[in-house]
Amino acid sequence: MKKFTDFFREAEANEVASMATRMKMKASMRKNKAKIALGRKKAAKKLASPEQLKQRAIKQAKNFLIKKMLKDKSKGDLGMSGRKELEKKLAKKKGAIAKIAKKMLPMVKAKDRAKLKKNKGE
Repeated sequence: MKKFTDFFREAEANEVASMATRMKMKASMRKNKAKIALGRKKAAKKLASPEQLKQRAIKQAKNFLIKKMLKDKSKGDLGMSGRKELEKKLAKKKGAIAKIAKKMLPMVKAKDRAKLKKNKGE
């Protein structure tokens, strides 16, 4: 069975996911939501791996650039074509994303440790 991250990586490989791919991902997520929730609950009690931390930093870097590009709009307000254009612009900024992610990595690690401490305390 594929995980969400596998679908996500496939979608990233094709740059922009087609509508059919998005619908398949939606159906898969709906079907496996209980398993995903259980996995998320288990993961909350563990320290994230360096690879996971790197992925989180990259995601935060992308969100940072998206906010900068869209200024006062949100990504949710954009239509499909707007999101495709945004993805194309982000694809051109892989170097900038990598630099920002590298700078964000210590913050991401600190957040993960704080989350773990909080979850262990509860």
